[in-house]
Amino acid sequence: MQVLIVEDEEALTTLLRYNLEAEGFVVDSAARGDDAELLLAERTPDLVLLDWMLPGLSGIELCRRIRARRETERLPVIMLTARGEEGDRVRGLGTGADDYIVKPFSVPELLARIRALLRRAKPAHVSDRLAAGDLELDRTGHRVRRAGEELHLGPTEFRLLEFLMLAPGRVFSREQLLDGVWGHDVYIDERTVDVHVGRLRKALNGPQQTDPIRTVRGSGYAFDETFSLEA
Repeated sequence: MQVLIVEDEEALTTLLRYNLEAEGFVVDSAARGDDAELLLAERTPDLVLLDWMLPGLSGIELCRRIRARRETERLPVIMLTARGEEGDRVRGLGTGADDYIVKPFSVPELLARIRALLRRAKPAHVSDRLAAGDLELDRTGHRVRRAGEELHLGPTEFRLLEFLMLAPGRVFSREQLLDGVWGHDVYIDERTVDVHVGRLRKALNGPQQTDPIRTVRGSGYAFDETFSLEA
Protein backbone atom coordinates (compact mmCIF):
# COMPACT_ATOMS: atom_id res chain seq x y z
CA MET A 1 0.00 0.00 0.00
CA GLN A 2 1.18 3.50 -0.81
CA VAL A 3 1.36 6.47 1.55
CA LEU A 4 2.11 10.05 0.51
CA ILE A 5 3.81 12.17 3.20
CA VAL A 6 3.33 15.91 2.69
CA GLU A 7 5.64 17.49 5.25
CA ASP A 8 8.28 20.25 5.05
CA GLU A 9 10.26 19.09 8.12
CA GLU A 10 12.90 16.83 6.57
CA ALA A 11 13.75 15.06 9.83
CA LEU A 12 10.11 14.18 10.47
CA THR A 13 9.65 12.95 6.90
CA THR A 14 12.70 10.70 7.31
CA LEU A 15 11.34 9.32 10.59
CA LEU A 16 7.91 8.65 9.10
CA ARG A 17 9.33 7.08 5.96
CA TYR A 18 11.56 4.73 7.98
CA ASN A 19 8.70 3.52 10.17
CA LEU A 20 6.18 3.20 7.34
CA GLU A 21 8.56 1.26 5.12
CA ALA A 22 9.35 -1.02 8.06
CA GLU A 23 5.59 -1.76 8.17
CA GLY A 24 5.61 -2.67 4.47
CA PHE A 25 4.25 0.56 2.97
CA VAL A 26 5.57 2.16 -0.21
CA VAL A 27 6.26 5.81 0.59
CA ASP A 28 6.30 8.98 -1.52
CA SER A 29 6.95 12.42 -0.07
CA ALA A 30 6.63 16.09 -0.95
CA ALA A 31 7.82 19.12 1.01
CA ARG A 32 5.44 21.60 -0.65
CA GLY A 33 1.68 21.56 -1.02
CA ASP A 34 1.77 22.39 -4.73
CA ASP A 35 4.30 19.60 -5.39
CA ALA A 36 2.02 17.18 -3.55
CA GLU A 37 -0.91 18.25 -5.71
CA LEU A 38 1.10 17.39 -8.84
CA LEU A 39 1.97 13.96 -7.40
CA LEU A 40 -1.69 13.28 -6.61
CA ALA A 41 -2.63 14.15 -10.19
CA GLU A 42 -0.19 11.52 -11.45
CA ARG A 43 -1.05 8.73 -9.04
CA THR A 44 -3.48 8.27 -6.17
CA PRO A 45 -1.95 6.72 -3.02
CA ASP A 46 -3.88 4.73 -0.44
CA LEU A 47 -3.47 7.38 2.27
CA VAL A 48 -2.05 10.90 2.74
CA LEU A 49 -0.25 12.22 5.82
CA LEU A 50 -0.70 15.96 5.48
CA ASP A 51 0.99 18.77 7.39
CA TRP A 52 -1.14 21.90 7.97
CA MET A 53 1.58 24.54 7.46
CA LEU A 54 3.26 24.04 4.08
CA PRO A 55 5.04 26.27 1.57
CA GLY A 56 3.39 26.76 -1.80
CA LEU A 57 -0.07 25.52 -0.82
CA SER A 58 -1.36 25.05 2.72
CA GLY A 59 -2.42 21.65 3.97
CA ILE A 60 -5.95 22.96 4.56
CA GLU A 61 -6.27 24.13 0.96
CA LEU A 62 -4.73 20.92 -0.40
CA CYS A 63 -7.22 18.89 1.65
CA ARG A 64 -10.07 20.94 0.16
CA ARG A 65 -8.78 20.24 -3.35
CA ILE A 66 -8.39 16.53 -2.60
CA ARG A 67 -12.04 16.36 -1.56
CA ALA A 68 -13.13 18.38 -4.62
CA ARG A 69 -11.61 15.93 -7.14
CA ARG A 70 -13.69 12.87 -8.03
CA GLU A 71 -10.56 10.70 -8.17
CA THR A 72 -9.52 11.57 -4.62
CA GLU A 73 -12.77 12.52 -2.86
CA ARG A 74 -12.64 9.34 -0.74
CA LEU A 75 -8.86 9.28 -0.26
CA PRO A 76 -8.02 8.82 3.46
CA VAL A 77 -6.24 11.90 4.85
CA ILE A 78 -4.60 12.26 8.26
CA MET A 79 -3.62 15.82 9.13
CA LEU A 80 -0.43 16.34 11.14
CA THR A 81 -0.06 19.74 12.81
CA ALA A 82 1.33 21.65 15.75
CA ARG A 83 -2.01 23.48 16.02
CA GLY A 84 -3.78 21.73 18.87
CA GLU A 85 -6.57 24.16 19.73
CA GLU A 86 -10.13 22.83 19.53
CA GLY A 87 -11.03 25.36 16.85
CA ASP A 88 -8.13 24.20 14.69
CA ARG A 89 -9.18 20.56 15.08
CA VAL A 90 -12.73 21.42 14.06
CA ARG A 91 -11.48 23.36 11.05
CA GLY A 92 -9.15 20.56 9.97
CA LEU A 93 -11.80 17.88 10.25
CA GLY A 94 -14.38 20.17 8.67
CA THR A 95 -12.16 20.61 5.64
CA GLY A 96 -12.30 16.89 5.03
CA ALA A 97 -9.47 15.29 7.00
CA ASP A 98 -10.37 11.84 8.35
CA ASP A 99 -8.13 12.17 11.41
CA TYR A 100 -6.15 14.92 13.12
CA ILE A 101 -2.93 14.34 15.06
CA VAL A 102 -1.12 17.07 17.01
CA LYS A 103 2.69 17.28 17.01
CA PRO A 104 4.65 15.98 18.79
CA PHE A 105 2.98 12.59 18.50
CA SER A 106 3.71 8.93 19.20
CA VAL A 107 4.78 7.06 16.06
CA PRO A 108 3.21 3.77 17.25
CA GLU A 109 -0.07 5.63 17.83
CA LEU A 110 0.12 7.15 14.35
CA LEU A 111 0.75 3.72 12.80
CA ALA A 112 -2.22 2.32 14.72
CA ARG A 113 -4.44 5.13 13.44
CA ILE A 114 -3.23 4.56 9.88
CA ARG A 115 -4.09 0.86 10.10
CA ALA A 116 -7.49 1.60 11.65
CA LEU A 117 -8.34 4.14 8.95
CA LEU A 118 -7.25 1.81 6.15
CA ARG A 119 -9.30 -1.03 7.64
CA ARG A 120 -12.39 1.16 7.30
CA ALA A 121 -11.53 2.71 3.93
CA LYS A 122 -9.92 -0.25 2.14
CA PRO A 123 -10.76 -3.47 3.97
CA ALA A 124 -9.49 -5.69 1.14
CA HIS A 125 -6.05 -4.11 1.41
CA VAL A 126 -5.63 -5.04 5.06
CA SER A 127 -7.32 -8.43 4.90
CA ASP A 128 -5.07 -11.42 5.59
CA ARG A 129 -6.66 -13.37 2.74
CA LEU A 130 -7.34 -12.54 -0.90
CA ALA A 131 -9.44 -14.91 -2.98
CA ALA A 132 -10.82 -15.12 -6.50
CA GLY A 133 -12.34 -18.23 -8.02
CA ASP A 134 -10.23 -21.23 -6.99
CA LEU A 135 -7.21 -19.04 -6.18
CA GLU A 136 -6.42 -18.04 -2.60
CA LEU A 137 -3.55 -15.91 -1.31
CA ASP A 138 -2.65 -15.94 2.39
CA ARG A 139 -0.84 -12.67 3.09
CA THR A 140 0.20 -13.61 6.63
CA GLY A 141 1.51 -17.08 5.86
CA HIS A 142 2.84 -16.08 2.40
CA ARG A 143 1.07 -19.04 0.82
CA VAL A 144 -0.88 -19.41 -2.38
CA ARG A 145 -3.33 -22.21 -3.14
CA ARG A 146 -5.24 -23.06 -6.27
CA ALA A 147 -8.10 -25.57 -6.15
CA GLY A 148 -6.85 -26.46 -2.67
CA GLU A 149 -3.34 -27.31 -3.86
CA GLU A 150 -0.45 -25.26 -2.51
CA LEU A 151 1.65 -23.50 -5.14
CA HIS A 152 5.30 -22.57 -4.82
CA LEU A 153 5.97 -18.93 -5.70
CA GLY A 154 9.14 -16.95 -5.24
CA PRO A 155 8.94 -13.83 -3.06
CA THR A 156 8.79 -11.47 -6.06
CA GLU A 157 6.08 -13.52 -7.78
CA PHE A 158 4.09 -13.54 -4.50
CA ARG A 159 4.27 -9.73 -4.20
CA LEU A 160 3.36 -9.36 -7.88
CA LEU A 161 0.28 -11.57 -7.54
CA GLU A 162 -0.77 -9.79 -4.33
CA PHE A 163 -0.40 -6.37 -5.98
CA LEU A 164 -2.53 -7.41 -8.97
CA MET A 165 -5.19 -9.17 -6.88
CA LEU A 166 -5.74 -6.03 -4.80
CA ALA A 167 -7.07 -4.23 -7.88
CA PRO A 168 -8.83 -6.77 -10.13
CA GLY A 169 -9.48 -5.43 -13.60
CA ARG A 170 -7.10 -2.49 -13.28
CA VAL A 171 -4.37 -2.43 -15.91
CA PHE A 172 -0.92 -1.59 -14.54
CA SER A 173 1.92 -0.47 -16.78
CA ARG A 174 5.31 -2.08 -16.34
CA GLU A 175 6.53 1.14 -14.71
CA GLN A 176 3.66 1.07 -12.20
CA LEU A 177 4.38 -2.56 -11.38
CA LEU A 178 8.06 -1.78 -10.86
CA ASP A 179 7.12 0.99 -8.43
CA GLY A 180 4.46 -1.03 -6.62
CA VAL A 181 6.25 -4.38 -6.37
CA TRP A 182 9.96 -3.55 -6.44
CA GLY A 183 9.84 0.00 -5.04
CA HIS A 184 10.80 3.45 -6.32
CA ASP A 185 14.47 3.19 -5.35
CA VAL A 186 15.20 -0.01 -7.29
CA TYR A 187 16.59 0.60 -10.76
CA ILE A 188 15.90 -2.39 -13.01
CA ASP A 189 14.79 -2.82 -16.59
CA GLU A 190 11.05 -2.87 -17.31
CA ARG A 191 11.55 -6.18 -19.14
CA THR A 192 12.18 -7.71 -15.72
CA VAL A 193 8.41 -7.39 -15.16
CA ASP A 194 7.74 -9.61 -18.19
CA VAL A 195 10.14 -12.24 -16.87
CA HIS A 196 8.44 -12.39 -13.46
CA VAL A 197 4.94 -12.37 -14.97
CA GLY A 198 6.02 -15.37 -17.03
CA ARG A 199 7.28 -17.15 -13.90
CA LEU A 200 4.06 -16.29 -12.06
CA ARG A 201 1.94 -17.71 -14.85
CA LYS A 202 3.99 -20.90 -14.93
CA ALA A 203 3.47 -21.36 -11.19
CA LEU A 204 -0.26 -20.56 -11.27
CA ASN A 205 -1.51 -22.37 -14.33
CA GLY A 206 -1.78 -26.11 -14.72
CA PRO A 207 -3.15 -27.97 -17.75
CA GLN A 208 -6.52 -26.58 -18.90
CA GLN A 209 -6.62 -24.01 -16.10
CA THR A 210 -7.73 -20.44 -16.79
CA ASP A 211 -4.95 -17.85 -16.66
CA PRO A 212 -5.89 -15.15 -14.08
CA ILE A 213 -3.30 -12.70 -15.44
CA ARG A 214 -4.42 -10.68 -18.44
CA THR A 215 -1.95 -9.08 -20.84
CA VAL A 216 -3.11 -5.78 -22.33
CA ARG A 217 -1.00 -5.18 -25.41
CA GLY A 218 0.80 -1.85 -25.31
CA SER A 219 -0.38 -1.14 -21.74
CA GLY A 220 0.67 -3.79 -19.24
CA TYR A 221 -0.95 -6.44 -17.07
CA ALA A 222 -4.08 -6.90 -14.95
CA PHE A 223 -5.66 -9.51 -12.72
CA ASP A 224 -8.64 -10.65 -14.79
CA GLU A 225 -11.78 -9.29 -13.12
CA THR A 226 -13.83 -12.14 -14.67
CA PHE A 227 -11.55 -14.86 -13.28
CA SER A 228 -13.73 -15.60 -10.25
CA LEU A 229 -16.68 -16.19 -12.59
CA GLU A 230 -14.74 -18.47 -14.93
CA ALA A 231 -12.75 -20.46 -12.38
